[in-house]
Amino acid sequence: MKLVQSPPRHLYDSPPVGSRVAIPVLVAAFVVAGCGSSGPRQDANEQSGNYKIQVVEAKFPDHQSLAKRSTMTITVKNVDSKTIPNVAVTVTSFDQTKNDPSLADPRRPQFVVNKGPSGGDTAYVGTSALGPLKPGETKTFKWDVTAVVAGKYALKYAVAAGLNGKAKAILAGGGHPRGEFTGTVSNRAPQAKVADDGKTVVTSDN
Repeated sequence: MKLVQSPPRHLYDSPPVGSRVAIPVLVAAFVVAGCGSSGPRQDANEQSGNYKIQVVEAKFPDHQSLAKRSTMTITVKNVDSKTIPNVAVTVTSFDQTKNDPSLADPRRPQFVVNKGPSGGDTAYVGTSALGPLKPGETKTFKWDVTAVVAGKYALKYAVAAGLNGKAKAILAGGGHPRGEFTGTVSNRAPQAKVADDGKTVVTSDN
C-alpha cells in the first residue's frame, strides 16, 4: 500500500535561526493513495547523526506577475566529513489558506508547481530529495512555478539530511538550514508578443 505523507515533522520541530517568522510544527498525517506498491522505502537504512550543510544559494524573484513562470533555486553543500544519506528540501506555503467557512477545502494555490526538482520525487507532499551528498559536493534543487494569486507571499523552506528524522541537517555554526522567500505578485498579467522570428512568444511585465 502506497502512502502519501505530509512533510516530515522533524524539519519544523524548532524555530529557524535569524528568521522573522517562526515555522509552525507540522502534524504528520498519512493518506492512503493506492495499493500495490512494493518498492523500497526512501528512508530505509537511514544513518542517525548530525550532518553539516551550507545553503550556498537560495533565490526566487521578489517581484512577480500573475500567470508568469519563474524559477526557485536552492543549492546546498555538504560541509561535513561524512556523506549525507539523502539530502532533501521541503517547501511550504505554495498554497495559502482562505478563512471562508463555506469552502470544503480552505487551501488555494498561490503558486502552481509546473515542475519540481528532477529526480526528487518523494512520498512527502512538498518534499524533494536528491539522494546521498558526499563531503564537499553540492546539489541544486529547482522548481518551475507560476503565480496564480496576486498579493504578498512568504514561502518557507527547510533542508534535511534524510526523510525519517534520524539524519539531521545542521549549519556549521549551529542552528538549522532553513529560510524564507518573501515578495509580491502583481495583479497585472505579463504582456505577450511574438518575436521577430514569428515563432517565439516573449513576455514582459511592462
